Amino acid sequence: MYSLERPISLEQIVKRSRFLAIGLPIASELEAKAALGRHSHADANHNCWAWRIGQAYRFSDDGEPSGTAGKPILQAIDGQAIDRVLVIVTRWFGGVLLGTGGLIRAYGGTAAACLKAGDLVEVVPTLEGTISAGFSDLAILKARLTALEGVQVLSEIFTGAGAQIRTSFPEAKSEEIARLIADTTSGRSALALKK
Repeated sequence: MYSLERPISLEQIVKRSRFLAIGLPIASELEAKAALGRHSHADANHNCWAWRIGQAYRFSDDGEPSGTAGKPILQAIDGQAIDRVLVIVTRWFGGVLLGTGGLIRAYGGTAAACLKAGDLVEVVPTLEGTISAGFSDLAILKARLTALEGVQVLSEIFTGAGAQIRTSFPEAKSEEIARLIADTTSGRSALALKK
């Protein structure tokens, strides 16, 4: 899966109606709602949108006939296998009715063209976990973890016996990381995944 590296916008005129698409990378539904508030145009006739984050998605026709705007925008997102993205297509009516098929093509086409114009980055599914490590294992364990590509130490909380290390890592490396922790500490530490 891929996501947008940075926000992108694209404008098209379809039978005198102006369509402005804005594609935004997002990380949560709350972020999508906040972006909708910032990027909707009060002077426009319609601010239609769709977003996808993993299996979660939402879309809105914002007053256009049902199924003619939000769903085609979502299909443009899915058709390009893009995740963690919000696309808003704003329409200023130009006086010519487009009909159902015309609206579907205009909204979906503008969204697809916008996404194609954007720079994409690969989305690597990550997990978070916590490791309890004693002081004697702490330095070598941190060095070996951070040497692995995609592994980040998010926080370190010291206790009387050592530290709680909170880390994130690519999901595909979870077994490798669990083995590395057990081998490095001779079984004294283990990875507890965040639920």
